[in-house]
Amino acid sequence: MIRHLLASSARSTSRLKGNGVKTASNLAVQTGARAAAGFQYPLSTPRPFSARVVIKTDDGHEEELPPSSPPPPRRKSKSERDRLLESLPVTFADISRANVAIRDGVIRTTCKKSYFLSELLGANIFLKTEFQQFTGSFKERGARNAILTLLREQGEESLKQTGVIAASAGNHALALAYHGKDLGVPVTVVMPTVAPLAKVDKCRKFGAKVIIKGAHIGEAKEYAEELIASENQSYVNGYDDPPIVAGAGTIGIEIIEDVPDLDAVVVPIGGAGLIAGIACAVKTLKPNAAVYGVEPEFAASYTEALKAGKPVPAHVTPTLADGLAVPVVGPHAFEVARHYVDECVTCTEKEVSLAILRLIENEKMVVEGGGASGLAALLPGAQLDRPELKGKNIVVPLCGGNIDTTVLGRVLERGLAADNRMKSLVAMVSDRPGGIAKLATLLADHGASIKDMYHERAFLHSNIDHVRVKCVLELQGKDHAREIKHALEEKGYNPVWDDEEKKTMI
Repeated sequence: MIRHLLASSARSTSRLKGNGVKTASNLAVQTGARAAAGFQYPLSTPRPFSARVVIKTDDGHEEELPPSSPPPPRRKSKSERDRLLESLPVTFADISRANVAIRDGVIRTTCKKSYFLSELLGANIFLKTEFQQFTGSFKERGARNAILTLLREQGEESLKQTGVIAASAGNHALALAYHGKDLGVPVTVVMPTVAPLAKVDKCRKFGAKVIIKGAHIGEAKEYAEELIASENQSYVNGYDDPPIVAGAGTIGIEIIEDVPDLDAVVVPIGGAGLIAGIACAVKTLKPNAAVYGVEPEFAASYTEALKAGKPVPAHVTPTLADGLAVPVVGPHAFEVARHYVDECVTCTEKEVSLAILRLIENEKMVVEGGGASGLAALLPGAQLDRPELKGKNIVVPLCGGNIDTTVLGRVLERGLAADNRMKSLVAMVSDRPGGIAKLATLLADHGASIKDMYHERAFLHSNIDHVRVKCVLELQGKDHAREIKHALEEKGYNPVWDDEEKKTMI
């Protein structure tokens, strides 16, 4: 039996050799013969990559050969656009470094879906709550990254002696003062006379040196630039310095992490630093996502820059979105943003006030006008109320919440008026006893609450026994307003409402 097995093994080995199957012995013979003949294996045809190669020896054992090296990865040649994007003042690499640098110093804000706003707008609306940062705005990201960058470039000892300086009327000043104190760097902020006193006091509490100079932010900036040379301080632009833009861009990374199936992001535009950073990050990580910019119609500096092909001065008038009222966008920020942003639209004062009201009532969030501008452009009737966005996943950064309480009260009243829940009317009533009482009774019978009322006798050209009464009413919406108007007309009052008053009265 044993002799039979040995003979069978010998015959199998012989057949393997005859059929060209490589065993340990014939591999050695063939290799030696080819080496003697000066033969070399061509380098252009390497053995196919294999993690594990096993052969059988002459005595039937298995022997494992070392694996071959994998072929080197094939490098994809860069397109002209890729090379262009890498040459911009801020790249995704800068944003990634900023994301690591500031991670421990800022709050990673939430980005959650809003049930009520999603129902109202017909899309999946996610709110990025940047107003929850310690100083109340996204500006902290750029401010901290800018200070950390200067510490690396100038050295800690040098920067902590000279400090940094900035001109700002609010959020940037607060952010720089807070993080300067946290990192041990002296901060000087030049604030115009129109800066809110609450923000001025907070900057001082954070240890910043506050200088009140100039009637507006432009004059404050000019004075700050004069101090740079005399005091050898480093100026930090609140929306245009590359580290500021990179810091703002970290919001984009967090958006993609929280909403990976993002379809669009709607970002407010002031100096363009925020949208430049977010657009760069979002478009790098998710190229198919759309990036929309929104700016107030009374401060459309980015739109003017797009028309001119470069930053140019734009006509700016007071707006509820005061944080976005920048006359000229930053050149670095504009250069980045125009390569990534898909479209820029404007929003009205009515839409801004209505957006603030919607956030307070539905989300219990107090957001300033500039911070709510992204949502304003999505409201029914606004410029981004479009069929192609219905049902999509849309992220709206709420970038600031520093609104004065006095301003908030006025904004809420404007929001109620825009929502047809506060209306004013003018009607003619009898100047005899009980004339006004009849009107008030009629309004009360139809559920209208009189918020204010006053009457005019002198400036009339009607019957001497009639007076003009103006009423401010609290209503329940557009349908209720129609009901009140119809009831008044039936009783012969012929009321004139809101804008109609301006057209018909002299």
